Amino acid sequence: MATVILVRHGRSTANANGVLAGRTPGVSLDQIGREQAALAGERLASVPLAGVVSSPLERCQQTAQFILDRQATAPYAPVDPDLTECNYGQWQGRTLTDLATEDLWRVVQSQPSAVVFPGGESMAAMQARSVAAIRRHDAAFEAEYGPGAVWAAVSHGDVIKSILADALGMHLDMFQRINVGPASISIVHYGASRPSVYATNTDAGDLSWLANDINTGDAPVGGGAGHKAP
Repeated sequence: MATVILVRHGRSTANANGVLAGRTPGVSLDQIGREQAALAGERLASVPLAGVVSSPLERCQQTAQFILDRQATAPYAPVDPDLTECNYGQWQGRTLTDLATEDLWRVVQSQPSAVVFPGGESMAAMQARSVAAIRRHDAAFEAEYGPGAVWAAVSHGDVIKSILADALGMHLDMFQRINVGPASISIVHYGASRPSVYATNTDAGDLSWLANDINTGDAPVGGGAGHKAP
């Protein structure tokens, strides 16, 4: 299969103020978030992307544009509602410090698979739709561009954590063990037999090896020789 680069949006004004933005319209990147997104675009400039698929929310589309601006040719750039933020329902718009006093907060921390946000979405449903979307796009990019295709998906922290948990074979209840920072880059290759996770939560480092150095066969016993030097 192809290889997906999972990019969280840069820091938003809501992130900076400790507010759970959810799907609130008009939440944009702040200055630090724009700098983070620009760095992500710079890191990916050496990787010819077949496409950049984004959540429809502003902060993700802004981050996606920083990536698109650094590509030598214009890749396919659709918006997919299935990559949008979790519907936090009545939690949306509240501060994290306030939410931490709720009984449900402890369940979010320890048993996410049991969480249904009041008036919103379950975390299990969020994972199901987002994983299905990633696998659907991945298969489409491979069908059009071959198994060496590399593409990017720009989404949200909990969404990306749930996708990584699935790729790692982790139960959703363990997904809080994964960290996904603003504008971080994680890399997953969906092989014929299983996904391979090449990186999680990176915000620095050369990515040019992605252009031609993804192993599409079996996992090397003993770990292999690593990526070729740029």
